[in-house]
Order: sequence, then C-alpha cells, then structure tokens
Amino acid sequence: MGESVAWVDATGGVAGDMLLGALLDAGADLDRVRAAVASLGVPGLTVDVARERRGGFACLRVLVGTPDAVDRERRLADVLEHVERADLDPAARRCAADVFTVLARAEAAVHGTAPEEVHFHEVGAFDALADVVGVAAAAASVGLLSPGAATWCSPLAVGSGTVRSAHGRLPVPAPAVLRIAADAGLELAGGDLEGERTTPTGAALLAVLATSGSLPALRVTGVGVGGGRRDPADRPNTTRVVLGRAAGATEHRGRDEVLVVEATVDDLDPRLWPSVLAAVRAAGAWDCWTTPVVGRHGRPGQVLSALCPDPVREAVVQAVFRHTSTFGVRWSRWERATAHRRSVRVEVGPADAVQVVTVKVAEDPDAPGGLPVATPELAEAEAAATALGWPVRAVCEAALAAFRRAEVRSS
Repeated sequence: MGESVAWVDATGGVAGDMLLGALLDAGADLDRVRAAVASLGVPGLTVDVARERRGGFACLRVLVGTPDAVDRERRLADVLEHVERADLDPAARRCAADVFTVLARAEAAVHGTAPEEVHFHEVGAFDALADVVGVAAAAASVGLLSPGAATWCSPLAVGSGTVRSAHGRLPVPAPAVLRIAADAGLELAGGDLEGERTTPTGAALLAVLATSGSLPALRVTGVGVGGGRRDPADRPNTTRVVLGRAAGATEHRGRDEVLVVEATVDDLDPRLWPSVLAAVRAAGAWDCWTTPVVGRHGRPGQVLSALCPDPVREAVVQAVFRHTSTFGVRWSRWERATAHRRSVRVEVGPADAVQVVTVKVAEDPDAPGGLPVATPELAEAEAAATALGWPVRAVCEAALAAFRRAEVRSS
C-alpha cells in the first residue's frame, strides 16, 4: 500500500464540526476523539454524532455538548494549556496547537495586536476546543498526520452576506478567514451561496492539514460527509473527505517510481532553510535535503532536493516557489527499491507520565536471522523528551528497548 492521502471537498464550506463529522464518517476512531476531548479537563464537554440529511443527502452531524457554566474569553496561552494536557499523540498535539496559533496570528493581524494578546471569542469557546482537538485526533487515527501522508483541499466556499460575531456584524468572508487564506495560500470561492460557509476555525484546520489542489490520483479507502447546522436550499451544507492511498507508492520490497524535485538557490538567507524544508515536507514530500554547490561566478549555493510521489508533485513545486527565491524548479523520475516497512507505537517514561513514540521498522528477509532495522521517529522522540525532561537520546534508547521487548513477547 502507498502513503495515506486525503482530499477535502469544501465547495459547500467548512467548519470545525463539519470536518470532524466527515473524518468520522470516513472511518476515523470516534472513541479516540471522545477520549481526547474528555481529557481537556472541561467537565461536561462531550462529543456525540447523529445521522442526518443535508440537501437530501446523508451526512454525519457532530453534536458537541458544552457545560452549563458561562464560558470565558481565552488567550493563546490558555488554549495551548488545554491542548498540552489533552490525550493526543505528539503529532496530533502539534496539529491542534498549530491550528490555534494560526487563528491567533490571523486575529492579531486583523486587530493590529500581538498573537499572545489576542482574546479568543468564538474560536476559543468550548465547542471550538472540542472541534480542533477532535479533528486532530481523528486525522491521526486515519494516518493523515503520519510521515509521508498528504492532504489537499478544494477552494473553500466562503458564502456571502454578513455574520454575527463578538465584534458585531462582519462581512463574509470574515476578516480572519481572508487572513488565514492569504497566509496559507488557500484558494477561496465566493459564488452565490448565502451566509457564512467557511468559519475561521474551519479555514485554520485546513491551513494546517491541507494544501490547495484538485483530487489526487489515489486508491479510495473511505469517503465521509460531515453536516453543518443549517440546511439551506442553495447547496448542501456539507464537507466531504476522501481518504485513500497514493497511487504509485508501495510499502513492500520491490521497485517503484518516485519523483525527485530540485531547485538551485544561491541567494537565500541560510537561516531560512529549516523553515523551507519543513514547508516542503508539509506539502507532501517524503523527504527533502540540501546539497552545497558552487554556481555561476563562483557563488556558493544550495541544491534543494525533494523526494515525493507523483500525486503531490504540484504541491511540492508550489511550496518550493513560495518559500525560496528560485526562478525555476525541475523534476525527474527515478526508480527505487524499498524494503517492507511498518510502524509500531511504543510507550516510554514512568507510569504517571507515559509518552507514545512511533518506531519505524524495516525488515530484510535476507538479513541474518531476519533482524529488523528499527528507528524511532525523531520528531515524536523530541516531543516526548520535552514532556519527560529527558535527553532525546534517552527517549530513543527507551523506545527501541520497548520495541525489542514487544517483539520478543510476540515471537
């Protein structure tokens, strides 16, 4: 099988509860979502689902139960404190934190203040916390936050008219939605749809999870439809999610075809390269790296190389253009041999502060004794090290030891 990929159809709009409903309808783990929301430490905050119809089509509606107590305004630090104690794996926790950071930056730009000083209103409320944490847990449960996974989305239908907010009536699209789209490079579509169809929370979730693009080549494994609160006559108030496996990729030993995307850059501030590599990976590249070169007129530079499947080529190319100063990007098709690989989640740390780390396992049946090569995911090991106060090296060693013990018990 190939890498996990997804496409979000937001031509009917997108909100946090609609995206969560679509992911659950496509096969995400409801129990995992409920556990994550319950762990936020807000008594009375719950997630339920119901089968409903929008525009004559079946959909899954997410119903968030909120406490009777009056909610309060929160700043970014308050929201991130909730996220930090949520029962999420490291990738999902980063996803949720990134979503609220995107929201804070957008609101700060709109109101002319610093992200840390923004008072969250609607997007910091109990139901928004449940939506964001729930989507992060759901996306992780279907593999969309795993290394090599990629998600695309259609243009976001924003609607028209006005919407009521804590700041009074605002025009649609809301200022925060426009700022999020501009910062993330998301495509918007107005059309003749009435009312607010894309919320700031929905836009922020797709800014973190997805790249604008058409439906990629994939083998479909699941389809989900999430319903919104209303049922207007102009278009179904739904968000669709298509889950699948990238066409042309494989996890089994053998040969397959991959793309190598490259650009030569000789005028970029060297301090920016870590953010460039992160952006290219976020666009769907399996891996990317730089190689020092000496170009024309003896100028030192870097060749940026990215390894990716064909369906994400355009997204990777656009990420290179957007985050570097290059005037041209090239690509070529290579053949590669891959070993069978799998991922194993192990626990490290004391019983009262357990952290989960994914161990990548590559097995070579021709090796003596068939011993697998195991490597902990470094990003998850770093997150666990921060939580535990351990050196990263110690987390990696503990993860490998836990993996070996599990292998012995299962043999």
